[in-house]
Amino acid sequence: MPVDEVISTAQPHPTPLAEVTPIVGANAKAQATPQRRARRQRWIRFGVTHLALLLICAGFILPLGWMISTSLKTNREAMLFPPKILPNPPNFDSYPQVLKHPRVDFPLFARNTVVVAGLAVIGTTFASAFVAYGFAKVRFRGRGVLFGMMLSTMMIPFPVIMISQFLLFRWLDLHTPIQFLGTFKPLWLPWWFGTAFNIFLLRQFFMTIPEPYLDSARVDGCGELKILLTVVLRLAKPAIAAVALFMFLLTFSDFFGPLLYAGDDEAHWTLSLGLAQFRVLHQVQWNLTMAATLLVMAPVIAIFFLAQRAFVEGVTLTGVKG
Repeated sequence: MPVDEVISTAQPHPTPLAEVTPIVGANAKAQATPQRRARRQRWIRFGVTHLALLLICAGFILPLGWMISTSLKTNREAMLFPPKILPNPPNFDSYPQVLKHPRVDFPLFARNTVVVAGLAVIGTTFASAFVAYGFAKVRFRGRGVLFGMMLSTMMIPFPVIMISQFLLFRWLDLHTPIQFLGTFKPLWLPWWFGTAFNIFLLRQFFMTIPEPYLDSARVDGCGELKILLTVVLRLAKPAIAAVALFMFLLTFSDFFGPLLYAGDDEAHWTLSLGLAQFRVLHQVQWNLTMAATLLVMAPVIAIFFLAQRAFVEGVTLTGVKG
């Protein structure tokens, strides 16, 4: 057989370009159709999910919007039925009336609340950090048992220990030269011994800190207290911010504690007691009541939005390691 015929039979003849192009185009269309369908499904899921989230957010925001609208109405507009959604025109006179009320001193109550909340935040943050560091980084016998006993106190509600705690402060008030009842001390002093939830939260975060950082400090001659203050607390800023914000929200909105220990002494009332007294004096004046409520809520909302990033970061990072 001639060489040319052998080579021609060994090598297949190339397919013409006109015959290949329709096949390639058909394959591309076949592959593009599932991709386009998957992209469309992703956009549908994205739209449905965000629409549901917007509806849920609207359900939470609706009461706040109604409060703002009512606070900007006159007393007559607030009593109308069916109610008007938007005031026409907006009336801002309710806010000066609340701040300058002759029988409810909101500026004084705001100062008292800031003092109590500030002392409680400072005390519980450092006390909880000390205890949490011991449970997270210090090896000692019975550590797990003590930690379990500490966590079990989270199941005890405040009304169970309310009477015994009040009797303790009463005994201290009668047998020591320090006055406790009728002052702010019972409202912030118990928090200086830490709380189970804050200790647990900080302990979870401290366990995520690598041991080589602490070992390096020990090699340099640092004790455990210095390691906590100079190394651990600097690395645990998100968790510290979360604990401080939790504590501020708890003490800022506390009603039963000030009612129990302040009593009839209005000089030691907080904003929660002042708002309750204002509600009693203005039972049917909804515009004034909503204005007072918004003024009390404003500091909490502002602090939460300012510390939102640190708060979310601290809460999420504490669950990295258990």
